[in-house]
Amino acid sequence: MDRKIVIIPTYNEIENIENIIRKTFSITDVHILVVDDGSPDGTGKKVKELMEEFPERLFIIERTGKLGLGTAYIAGFKWALENNYDYVFEMDADFSHNPEDLDRLYHACALEGADLAIGSRYCKGVNVLNWPMGRLLMSYYGSMYVRFILGMSVKDTTAGFKCYKASTLRQIDFKRIKHIGYGFQIEMKFNVHKLKLKIIEVPIVFVDRKLGTSKMSAGIFKEAILGVIGLRFRSFFWKKKKVA
Repeated sequence: MDRKIVIIPTYNEIENIENIIRKTFSITDVHILVVDDGSPDGTGKKVKELMEEFPERLFIIERTGKLGLGTAYIAGFKWALENNYDYVFEMDADFSHNPEDLDRLYHACALEGADLAIGSRYCKGVNVLNWPMGRLLMSYYGSMYVRFILGMSVKDTTAGFKCYKASTLRQIDFKRIKHIGYGFQIEMKFNVHKLKLKIIEVPIVFVDRKLGTSKMSAGIFKEAILGVIGLRFRSFFWKKKKVA
């Protein structure tokens, strides 16, 4: 049986973390790894309490402060690969990503041959609920801009709901990943694209969080979009990682 793990990065998600863990475990056969950046609201403490209830399915990496989304996921990827998981998911804690879609992402990899499956807001029209129009336009047209600059066909370039085959992650040199914020999501997709691996976008409905505070801001998004220029420049010197 395939070993699957969902990585959930957290910072101050006490209002969501227990519910997302219980919901995920109730509908699909996965493990969960929470990477918590020293949440002062007790998110990490709550996860450790739940680990007593789910000792074989729930794990945590605790870090000392806000070190960035990208570094949280890379820490999680390394942990998952060291522990021999076959499929590795990214998912937010706030229910903007529906745990019921995890199996659809897995099937895109396991049955349809994707090396990376993306839960996409934009591959079948625009499927985003409860976002203000300004944020929606920024995200949608930002993805168009990224596609143009990087030459990728991916419709949702900033999506953070994904499933990787472990073999895909093993081919990516994490030391070369420069972005630590939301630009990380673009850079990882671009690495898979450069490796000429198969990417499938799975349509999802993205629902803005109801509880807790969003970590997204115009400044963070702007940094990611401007970083695409540097990413394109570095791609001219890109070399495939040597896999042992």
